[in-house]
Amino acid sequence: MIVTLTPNPSLDCTLEVPDLRPGSVIRATRSRLDPGGKGVNVSRALAAGGHRTVAVLPCGGPEGEQLAELLAAEGVEVVTVPIADSVRVNFSVVEPDGTVTKLNAAGPRLSATEIDALAAAVCATAQGVRWVALAGNLPPGAPVDLYAYLVARLRGSGASRIAVDSSGAPFAAALSAGPDLVKPNRAELAEAAGMPVTTLGEALTAANVLRARGARTVLASLGPDGALLVGESAALHGEQPVAAPRSSVGAGDALLAGYMTALTEGPAALAEALAWGAAAVSQPGSRMPGQWDLDRSAVVVRHRIDPERLVSERN
Repeated sequence: MIVTLTPNPSLDCTLEVPDLRPGSVIRATRSRLDPGGKGVNVSRALAAGGHRTVAVLPCGGPEGEQLAELLAAEGVEVVTVPIADSVRVNFSVVEPDGTVTKLNAAGPRLSATEIDALAAAVCATAQGVRWVALAGNLPPGAPVDLYAYLVARLRGSGASRIAVDSSGAPFAAALSAGPDLVKPNRAELAEAAGMPVTTLGEALTAANVLRARGARTVLASLGPDGALLVGESAALHGEQPVAAPRSSVGAGDALLAGYMTALTEGPAALAEALAWGAAAVSQPGSRMPGQWDLDRSAVVVRHRIDPERLVSERN
């Protein structure tokens, strides 16, 4: 079983539009309402792929109730921690070429008591599980070192491996706690390493900076340029072309979910991750792919990394 923690979940409204023209009235061609947040999306991907998962999250207001109901409808087991304020609502606008414009709310401010309850809930749920994923930005009021604290505390609760997928100061602080895996995108990788990432060579250097700061393995999602997996024994680059991209929302979360389902490491785990990520890009909104959407035959994993290959800024 895989447990996820999403400290600042959301309801995600996705609108598909013919084109995005600021300042004008645009009629959407399609719309979706999905559960949102990095950890939530990881659990949704796992459930869609037939894997048991439990999502731990704060839950408040009618939005929180709707979020829990939507997750249950997708087969995700949910452990909710009551909070006083309502869960946030985010908006994503998707253009025909897959470009996504996101409008994210800050989220409810959690009290110290609510944060303590959230930490206790994830540690209790994670006893003896194979993976725990701590994912997403922190809500207002949360200490910047919350993930670092949880990594250390989870190690004492019997969780086998711990992954962190976040950004900014909370992500930087978590590195020193020694998570088994971190999953930054290109921009997060560059920010955490304090250097530009414009080529695969720079991405590899940045990943090794994160490893030197405590992360055991780095799985860096590089959008249309695939993903980089850097661990103690090897550095790998892989990709899977997507013929008709619909939305990149949640693709990195599906990538992480796929990696954690692999019963191995190295090339096979990276290939599984890429198959899940590519399948997610082919779905509308933040819908997660099922087993039937995966095309593992199209994945290419390379042991030799081309250091001069440019990396797109699109994630």
